[in-house]
Amino acid sequence: MRRSWVVIPLLLFLGLTALFLKTLSDKKTQQDLAVDPSALPSALIGKPVPFFELPSLDDPEQLISPDDLKGEVALINVWATWCPTCRAEHAYFNKLVERGVTIYGVNYKDESEAARRWLAELGNPYRLNIEDPQGSLGINLGVYGAPETFLIDAEGVIHYKYIGAVDDRVWNNELGPRYQALIDQEAQ
Repeated sequence: MRRSWVVIPLLLFLGLTALFLKTLSDKKTQQDLAVDPSALPSALIGKPVPFFELPSLDDPEQLISPDDLKGEVALINVWATWCPTCRAEHAYFNKLVERGVTIYGVNYKDESEAARRWLAELGNPYRLNIEDPQGSLGINLGVYGAPETFLIDAEGVIHYKYIGAVDDRVWNNELGPRYQALIDQEAQ
C-alpha cells in the first residue's frame, strides 16, 4: 500500500511533464506565441466607422460625423498630447501626408488648447481632427489607449487596426501594403 502512494504522484508528475514538453514542441503553439500583440483583433473589421457627431478640433462650431470620413482610403489616428508614443509617431504622419496619404485625427481625452498648441508646434497632418474629450468615439472604436490607427476604405469601412506607434517598419510591413491594396481595389 505504501508503494502506491509513492508511485501515483510520480506517475502524475511524469504525465504532466510529458504533456508540458509536447505542448512546447507543438508548432502551432510556437506560432501562437509569435503573434504580434500590436495587431489585436477588432470587432469592427469589415464594419463602418461607428456613428458619432463630435466637434472639429480646428473649428468647434463644426460637427464631424462618419460621412465626413468617406470619399477616399484613409487612416484614422487616435492621438493625445499626454501620450509620449503619439509624439514619437507624429513626425512620421507628417511625412506620410507629404506622400499623399490621407489621415484623420481623433484627439482622445485631451485638452483642446493643448492639442491646438501641439499641432501648431509639430505640424498638422490631419485632414480633419475630431475632438473626443470624453472618449466616446474611442470607446465605440474599441480603443485601448493612444496611439491606435485604423485603416478605412472610401466608404468608411474599417479594414485594419494597429495599436502602437506608426513608423517605417509598421508602414512598410503592416499599414502601407494594406493601404495600397485598398487604393488599388478602389481604382478597379
